[in-house]
Amino acid sequence: MNLKKNEAEETTNRRFRLHEILIALINQQKDLELMEDGVQILNNPINHSEKYDSSKIIERNQRIIKKYQSLVRSAIALDALLESEQYDIS
Repeated sequence: MNLKKNEAEETTNRRFRLHEILIALINQQKDLELMEDGVQILNNPINHSEKYDSSKIIERNQRIIKKYQSLVRSAIALDALLESEQYDIS
């Protein structure tokens, strides 16, 4: 029973560390973009024909997702390095 509790605590601690590292990485980004769904553009019919291009929105969103995935992978790698250093010291 204690083993399961310890594993649950370790998982919770690791998730918290990953979250903190990810937030720190996001805070370092100067031009981090948010994804668009195109709805705001469609709600403005005056500029609809000028601005709405679904392929550009999809490409932009894919680029943004890749950036976030890169940040998550970096956070995981940093957490693993921190954890390995902790085991080396012990």
